[in-house]
Amino acid sequence: MSDDLKSSSCSRNVKMTQMKLRIFYFAIIFMLICEIKPQVSDESEFLVDRSQTGLTHVPKDLSLKTTTLNISQNYISEIQSSDILSLSKLRILMLSHNKIQYLDISVFKFNRELEHLDLSHNKLRKISCHPTVNFKHLDLSFNAFDDLPICKEFGNLAQLKFLGLSATQLRKSSVQPVAHLNISEVLLVLGDSYGEEEESDSLRYFNTRSLHVVFPTKKEFRFILDVSVSTAVNLELSNIRCVLPDDECHFLDVLSKLHKTPRLSKLTLNNIETSWSIFIAIIQIGWHIKMEYFSISNVKLQGHLGFRKFDYSNTSLKALSIQQVVSDVFSFPQSNIYSIFSNMKIQNFTVSATHMLHMLCPSQISPFLYLDFSNNLLTDIIFKNCTTLTALKTLSLKMNQLKELANIILMTKEMKSLQQLDISQNSLRYNEDENTCSWTKSLLSLNMSSNTLTDSVFRCLPPKVKILDLHNNRITNIPKNVTHLQALQELNIAFNSLTDLPGCGTFSSLSALIIDHNSMSHPSADFFQSCQKIRSMRAGNNPFLCTCELREFIKNIDQVSSEVAQDWPDSYKCDYPESSKGVLLKDFHVSPLSCNTTLLILTVVTTMLVLAATVTFLCHYFDLPWYLRMMCQWTQTRHRARNICLEELQGTLQFHAFISYSGHDSAWVKNELLPNLEKENLQICLHERNFVPGKSILENIINCIEKSYKSIFVLSPNFIQSEWCHYELYFAHHNLFHGHFDNLILILLEFIPQYSIPSSYHKLKALMAQRTYLEWPAEKSKHGLFWANLRAAININLMNQVKEINHT
Repeated sequence: MSDDLKSSSCSRNVKMTQMKLRIFYFAIIFMLICEIKPQVSDESEFLVDRSQTGLTHVPKDLSLKTTTLNISQNYISEIQSSDILSLSKLRILMLSHNKIQYLDISVFKFNRELEHLDLSHNKLRKISCHPTVNFKHLDLSFNAFDDLPICKEFGNLAQLKFLGLSATQLRKSSVQPVAHLNISEVLLVLGDSYGEEEESDSLRYFNTRSLHVVFPTKKEFRFILDVSVSTAVNLELSNIRCVLPDDECHFLDVLSKLHKTPRLSKLTLNNIETSWSIFIAIIQIGWHIKMEYFSISNVKLQGHLGFRKFDYSNTSLKALSIQQVVSDVFSFPQSNIYSIFSNMKIQNFTVSATHMLHMLCPSQISPFLYLDFSNNLLTDIIFKNCTTLTALKTLSLKMNQLKELANIILMTKEMKSLQQLDISQNSLRYNEDENTCSWTKSLLSLNMSSNTLTDSVFRCLPPKVKILDLHNNRITNIPKNVTHLQALQELNIAFNSLTDLPGCGTFSSLSALIIDHNSMSHPSADFFQSCQKIRSMRAGNNPFLCTCELREFIKNIDQVSSEVAQDWPDSYKCDYPESSKGVLLKDFHVSPLSCNTTLLILTVVTTMLVLAATVTFLCHYFDLPWYLRMMCQWTQTRHRARNICLEELQGTLQFHAFISYSGHDSAWVKNELLPNLEKENLQICLHERNFVPGKSILENIINCIEKSYKSIFVLSPNFIQSEWCHYELYFAHHNLFHGHFDNLILILLEFIPQYSIPSSYHKLKALMAQRTYLEWPAEKSKHGLFWANLRAAININLMNQVKEINHT
């Protein structure tokens, strides 16, 4: 069926008619904007919308770059040149639904680019003319003009495509200025007082392809206007009231005259109030008019229809559309109406929004190719066992009262040519136990959206269907043992409860998939491998679980082009975990290590091995076992010391110094060190004379260090080769931190290179780097000062030292 017929509808009253016109105007405006937009840079302001803002005058703060200005539906009462003088780039100006009473067209003389001017639905009574040549769209309809507001200057509008006019009287002389123009569409609104003075053939001088005449509302149609003289190809008549008896309805005479209009192709009647019998008479007259498309919409019917014979002969109609019909009587028999409709010999037939309860099967083979019975009250029994619709290709039964899909399947069985079926927005369900799956084999497009279908519907689908729409149902899964749909190319299963993407094993030709707004949290990554023919996919707005399992899917969908994943990336967001909620999938990143168990275990084991090797190396390098043994011995000794009473502790300092040295340096110690210290009555502790027999060497070392005021270490290359010297240095150093006084004295007997000190003597390195030590001078003259410094460091009364320690 043609797009013109499908889109034809208007209001049942003036407001509805006006709304339709406004929609049409805005469509034209949108096209103009699209046409203009490429000529304006992206940074330019080109559209200003101040509609419905309570304006009383044209705003003064408009940008100089404004190309489209919408100030409709306000309270503006006048427009002056100064209001739009600065808008030199203005192309579209919408001033409809205001309170303007007078217009001087000269106010637009400085707006050279103005092409679209809408002043409809104002209170205009008069206009002052001015030469203008740029208008393509000029709308002065729904105003208070007495005569047609056509200036002689309008004759220069060679580019004029739309002209909207209003008047209460028509004169041929008023139309003459534009008679030579080829205008695409003319809207003529006749005021409430129209009919008192009229020239019946005034429409002859409108040279237009489309003419829309709006008659006065709530007024019986008694007008003598002859619409048959119009040269229009598309004729639309609105506000037809004919409630008198059939023989007094003047509109039927006006309609009959259209037989002599050779150019007429489409007739549209809007907003009709009449009786059932006149309504059928209107259809009968239109049936014989030499045109192709007949549309009737917004009809209010009175009374009821008795038997009436319909003459189906001699028609050139290809399509008849009847939409939005209401009746004040519901109890009369409707079989006559159904009989008339079902046996019409036309290709395209629409009966929509009419509360139709049933439709009969044609009595003989029907030429119907297209049937639209949407938005009615039809039930499953429609066309039951009907064998006369063999030529039908398209059938729409959406928005009805259909409940059992099995009945619809049986209905299509005899429709051998049916290719497109729309049964959406019903209450259909399918019970697979019925074993009824006898779809017509010719069906290529099936719309079953917005029903109550479940997974079972996939077990019974037309075998050759190419386009399948199942969105907004109750589908949770696509069963694996479904009907093999090798021809299916487009599948819409959005707004269901699917948890995963379907594979293409069953749908080998699938090229377009819509599966957004489902319950997919971690869709399978192998979808793109199994569906190689996918050219378009929408899978966004699902509750994606952003974990490791989603990485492969993100990688695959990110690699396909934007033409395939049409809603990527904006519609793909994490829903869980909470920390990632709202994050785009393309911005979600997770470490490969945390997602690969084998790699994670390997990494942990490797790290532990490296750590163990490092610890082992460090233990060996820093002689950690030795330090552990020393720490253990030190801890045991300190533990024993805690059990000694205070009086016993006061007597523990018995020596002024403990001497630690290598056996290779004993000659210097005995011949030089001891004589020079003991001659001053200093008590010196040596291991060979003061270690207690029976105790371990380590315990003797610790006891001597603790009973000595100072510990003197004789350093030489021999010292660092002695393990026992190392022990003594270790415990003396620990005693330094445990006590409250400095008890270490270092004597450098011979120079020790840093590189020769073993790693286990790192404490010695630190002590030599941080502490002042006494260096044994080679010159004999310096020996006296050396011994004086050493004796001064250790010469102290032992009892006084004990008291000092206890006091601190």
